[in-house]
Amino acid sequence: MDKLRIVFMGTPEFAVPSLDILVKNGFDIAAVITAPDKPAGRGKKISQSAVKKYALENSIPILQPTNLKDPVFINELKQFNADLQVVVAFRMLPKVIWSMPKLGTINLHASLLPQYRGAAPINWVIINGETETGITTFFLNENIDTGRILFQQKIKITDGMAAGELHNKLMADGSLLILKTVKSILAGDYELTDQTEVISKNIELKPAPKIFKTDTRIDWNKSSKSILNLINGLSPYPGAFTIIKSATQDPIQLKIYEAVIISAEHTSKIGQIICDGKSKMEVVCADGLVQLRDVQMAGKKRMKTAEFLRGFLIKDGWIAQ
Repeated sequence: MDKLRIVFMGTPEFAVPSLDILVKNGFDIAAVITAPDKPAGRGKKISQSAVKKYALENSIPILQPTNLKDPVFINELKQFNADLQVVVAFRMLPKVIWSMPKLGTINLHASLLPQYRGAAPINWVIINGETETGITTFFLNENIDTGRILFQQKIKITDGMAAGELHNKLMADGSLLILKTVKSILAGDYELTDQTEVISKNIELKPAPKIFKTDTRIDWNKSSKSILNLINGLSPYPGAFTIIKSATQDPIQLKIYEAVIISAEHTSKIGQIICDGKSKMEVVCADGLVQLRDVQMAGKKRMKTAEFLRGFLIKDGWIAQ
């Protein structure tokens, strides 16, 4: 086989560089499979996925199934007669789909499998304080993120790195790994590693489940480092939050996108806010203070703390919980 016919499956911005690099390297993208259009934003205007927008700009046929087991969709997909399917940030595929191409279906995952299997590996590696992560290409099988590994690349998590920055790094490096993987499959030049061979009894497998709102509330009883990891791991999306309370005003929900640790001895109770009313707002935690740098009140725009304090009264001694 001297040319691959590829069907690409993906939805968000994370997938676009991988599709783009295949197009720019001359691969035959027979079709793109992406999520259906849906209402988004305050105006609930119909929004197209980032992958669909790219496909439209490059005249690539598009399918947007609501049900991946729908016989009509399955028949339409068969008509493209793909040799290989490439999946980046899409849904879990049924066997009838991932087993369709003669060369199989490959996936790009934003972790060093078998660690951090699941929907939110970028968030969880930072929340858990990891110093290293990576990207993995593998063949899909019946279970989520358990297929045989093709290639991996390690990536350092720098101190203070937020999920948004790591996302962009993995997105760019992931596209290069997709290109390497597809070229290797075309050449028949690759070795497969079963994930069970990587797992040892001495290694704890850490999951990366979907992030829910209950995961995003800050517990000020924890250490400053774990709180900072949570804030960074959820920035810019979905955002860590706290509830600010006083004796005289209604509670305020405040998202925190950027913070730093202040090493200071104190006798204040956990959750107490130390604020000068102008530019500085700190919260007491188990082992020090966390200074809030970038925040957003519910229904308002994101802003730096100094700008926030010019418009909203926060008094010294209020409580975050």
